[in-house]
Amino acid sequence: MLVARVLDHPGFAPELLALTAVEALGPRADEWARRLRETYPAAGGDGLARLASRRFVRQAGIGGATAALAGAFAPVVELAAVLWSQANLVLHLAAAYDRDPTHPDRAAELLVLTQVHPDEASARSALAAARVADGPDEQPGARAAEAAWRLAAPLAAQAGGWLALRLASRLLPGAAVLAAAAGDAAAAQRLAARATHTYRPPHPSPA
Repeated sequence: MLVARVLDHPGFAPELLALTAVEALGPRADEWARRLRETYPAAGGDGLARLASRRFVRQAGIGGATAALAGAFAPVVELAAVLWSQANLVLHLAAAYDRDPTHPDRAAELLVLTQVHPDEASARSALAAARVADGPDEQPGARAAEAAWRLAAPLAAQAGGWLALRLASRLLPGAAVLAAAAGDAAAAQRLAARATHTYRPPHPSPA
């Protein structure tokens, strides 16, 4: 269903993926937070958030290292791994701070936190358009190019880096794997900081 929708409306690929992530991954994040709270009643939101951040930052690093071994397809493989781990990270952090990870609002927040959209208003507008889109896109080429750029935004800064990684790997075996792992882990850490800032409730001011 998702693949067919993306093929029909490639311009809405980021929005369709965000909606699907909330639908598919949200319940898992909700169950994860509920299970940990039952097991560790004293665990607060910050504690759960640290667990989620460590887990998915590590997962992002593993995904980057795996992608670096994919040769010419490395950027594509890395993009898929990054998007999946980023969605998981954001939804688990939302659950850690008692935000329902299955709520439709999380899709808009995911698009903003991953820097696909600059603000929630534009994200909500695009999501609304994606939900009602029907029939094949009349301009698939232009819309697909736009969507590809927006989806690749988290990796845009690394685009030129792949050539450097290739050269480094010839001189030092394993350099590309280490660099990709470190880069994706660092990107996940930055996303975790943004999501934590968004979802953590404000601390009460001292009396």
